[in-house]
Amino acid sequence: MYVRRLEMRKKLTRTGNSLALVLDRELLEQLGIEAETPLELSTDGRVLVVSPVRTKRRDARLKEVMERAHSRYAGVFRKLAE
Repeated sequence: MYVRRLEMRKKLTRTGNSLALVLDRELLEQLGIEAETPLELSTDGRVLVVSPVRTKRRDARLKEVMERAHSRYAGVFRKLAE
């Protein structure tokens, strides 16, 4: 299955005494992240990784939706990729 790779540069936004990373809708939709989705943050000391915490049920549902969209729109996706 083909997933479009998104690359972007972002600046942190001051929110009170903290800094926030604002994520674009396209990225959130691609990852299936909503406002209430718990996120996991990890680092190797150089790179910050932000990923959604997923239950097995949520993973299965997301996979099903993605497979359905791919089978339904595979031709369109191919043309868009060209």
